[in-house]
Amino acid sequence: MSAQATSAPSQASFRQAQAWLHTWCGLWFSWLLFAVFLTGTLAVFDEPISHWMTPEHHAEEAAAAAKKEKQKGEPTADRAQRLAWGMAYMAEHHPGAPMWELWPSHAQGGGELRVFWFDANRQYVGVTLDPVTGKPLNEEPGHAARATLGGHHFVDFHYELHAGTVGLWIVGIATMAMLVALVSGVITHKRIFKDFFTFRPRKGQRSWLDAHNAVAVLTLPFQFMIAYTGLVISGTSFMPAPKVLHYGTGPAAQMRFMSELSDSENPVATGRAMPVPVLEPFAARGQERMGQPVRAVVIDQPGDAGARIGVYGWNGDDDSLRRLSAATTGMVQFSAATGEVQRVRLPGAAHGGAAMTAQSAMGGLHMVTFGGWPMKWLYFLCGLAGTAMMGSGAVLFIVKRRQKHLGEFGGATARVYRLIEALNVAAIAGLAIACVGYLWANRLVPVGIGHRAERELQVFFALWAMALVHAFVRQPARAWREQLGALAALCLLLPGLNFVTTGDHLLAQLLRSDWESLGVELGAVACGLAALGTLRHLLQRGAR
Repeated sequence: MSAQATSAPSQASFRQAQAWLHTWCGLWFSWLLFAVFLTGTLAVFDEPISHWMTPEHHAEEAAAAAKKEKQKGEPTADRAQRLAWGMAYMAEHHPGAPMWELWPSHAQGGGELRVFWFDANRQYVGVTLDPVTGKPLNEEPGHAARATLGGHHFVDFHYELHAGTVGLWIVGIATMAMLVALVSGVITHKRIFKDFFTFRPRKGQRSWLDAHNAVAVLTLPFQFMIAYTGLVISGTSFMPAPKVLHYGTGPAAQMRFMSELSDSENPVATGRAMPVPVLEPFAARGQERMGQPVRAVVIDQPGDAGARIGVYGWNGDDDSLRRLSAATTGMVQFSAATGEVQRVRLPGAAHGGAAMTAQSAMGGLHMVTFGGWPMKWLYFLCGLAGTAMMGSGAVLFIVKRRQKHLGEFGGATARVYRLIEALNVAAIAGLAIACVGYLWANRLVPVGIGHRAERELQVFFALWAMALVHAFVRQPARAWREQLGALAALCLLLPGLNFVTTGDHLLAQLLRSDWESLGVELGAVACGLAALGTLRHLLQRGAR
């Protein structure tokens, strides 16, 4: 037998093995990966979602803008006086804090005077001082803001399922399975790029396969990148042995690890008292050395002879758009005792060496901290394509077996197929219902109720659980239609709910240029129209 004849069956056998791996690895993790991808896609816009979910802030923001406009012509103190006021406040109210951080003004001068410190629980807290008198500003009475996780709920669920370290490991294992499915899928589909340009509608299994191939190939580099960077940024959690062996365990070991990773050691208190010197000369020297306006002046170990003064600059608006890693500001560190320059970092320079830069770049790639809104929209669309890839793969599995019973599980095969169909409905339509239901809960749960943020989260999981039960008790075709109908109604009625509960509406958002709230509600309407279109297609197919 020729070598060519023997190699052909071998190649076919290898491809068949990869097809088996792709099918089953993809199926058993597809439901979790669909949830991770959908919530990760929504997390791209976590700030606009949080903005919509805290409507009480809208009036406060408008009042603050009007106040700033009114104060434009009023006299205000210079930076030296502001720094002196900030230091006096900290010396009076927080003399024992290990760090004082003063923000004297915005990049153009003027604006608010803010001070921050670490409290006894190592929590970062702050207060705003009057830039004219240096006294703490009293909080103006207003509407009680509703407690909510906002869009950060989708961020937390995306990477740890609201389950802490256990959830992080579950998502990590699913991500590894996704990489296996991606590689085996590329090997299996030898005509994958040709199939990308082929779509045959209304062909049942063939149409689902074409759709699955199209969204997979279209965003294949994105899917590899997002899975790989997601694993890398949590690498010390998944592979902790080297860190534990070298640094040990506990908070002190973690602080040492982070200090060496960022190449910045905190100064050690000497025990010898020394008053904090006047800060303006340090601010002026720092601004000259780094070439940026002063954003913050940070004093580590204030009141001690070993104190260190750091002067940090403001980045321009375009700095974060041009760098993968978090754009670093300029920084100059001084010895408080001698005034000697200890360290200089120019704007945009790497912070913490190669390891920190690599980790920061991976984090920037995964969390889209660069490129502004155009890049966020690109990630959003690619995330939707990845979500569709997961969902279409799960549906394709069962569509194929409706036409031909493959009997993989012997006498239990029919029951397993029924289980898979129910999980498909709950994982795809049910999760979407839970996501928009979370927004409904934000408007319907009373503002003053205790543990309110947890109540919204409970609504999310309760709706998802109800969708799962519904998918089991109803026939698959009916479950799909009923859950898609519920999803369409919840999405399309969301702007009306907002109007009834807060008095806000789409036209008002447009007139005040509230693009974040407008985007959330129009996005919900678009999702509702898509669900309605899918429901109409299912009804027409059922009639035929």
